[in-house]
Amino acid sequence: TEGMYTGMFVYCGKKASLTVGNVVPLNMVPEGTIVCNVEAKVGDRGAFARGSGCFAVVVAHDEDKGTTRLRLPSGGKKTVPNNVRAQVGIVAGGGRTDKPLLKAGRAYHKFRVKRNCWPKIRGVAKNPVEHPHGGGNHQHIGKPSTVSKERPAGRKVGLIGARRTGRLRGVKKTAQDKD
Repeated sequence: TEGMYTGMFVYCGKKASLTVGNVVPLNMVPEGTIVCNVEAKVGDRGAFARGSGCFAVVVAHDEDKGTTRLRLPSGGKKTVPNNVRAQVGIVAGGGRTDKPLLKAGRAYHKFRVKRNCWPKIRGVAKNPVEHPHGGGNHQHIGKPSTVSKERPAGRKVGLIGARRTGRLRGVKKTAQDKD
């Protein structure tokens, strides 16, 4: 957690104080507290707000139902049991994505340790045997990019089961506006 240091004492449990790095049940935490690594179920050792620089905010406690409402990093709200544990503070490493990778070698090493999803080659740049968008004398799709969600696996590329396409026009209603 941001603000922790080597040799620092970290306390866990109901009696732990509300200081950065300590792990406490949510029912011991006042509303408005910033927490991270929050459990979804009791004892699952952390499910929400775990990425670098992420945090969740305790919005409200419902003592009757034994639940706590959280605002997650995505902006959504989540209700969890109030006896789940959470770490006080923000996950360290915030702003990691602000610095550009700048060169292919850095992207290569970044994704090498994650999963095989880089480099991403466009379908139109491939041959017709490799991709439905491949081939042709110019790099163009040559058919509508929208495709039904009932299509077989090899053909299901592009905008799958699209209800609408094109640029979003008008004002978008966010989850915070509705509440």
